[in-house]
Amino acid sequence: MSYIKAEEILPEALIRQIQEYADGVYIYIPRKPGTRHPWGQKTHYKAELKLRNDRIRSDYAAGAGIPTLSRKYHLSEKSIRRILQNP
Repeated sequence: MSYIKAEEILPEALIRQIQEYADGVYIYIPRKPGTRHPWGQKTHYKAELKLRNDRIRSDYAAGAGIPTLSRKYHLSEKSIRRILQNP
C-alpha cells in the first residue's frame, strides 16, 4: 500500500482539523463501502493459492505423506492438514 501526502489532496483547513486528533501520525482511511476489491482480485494471488492447494490434494491422493508435502511446499504440517480438510 502506498501513501499520499495529505497536502496533495486535502484542503489546508481539513488538515488542521485532523491534526487536532492525530498530529504527526500515520492514519489509514478505509475505502467507502461497496468500492473494495475482493481479497486477491488485483494480484491473482487467490487463484495461485487455489492452484497450489489443488496440487497438494492431488499429490496426497497419489500417496504423498504429510511430512513430504510439508517439505515440498514449504508449509507446516498443520497447514497441509488444514488444506486437505477444506476442499
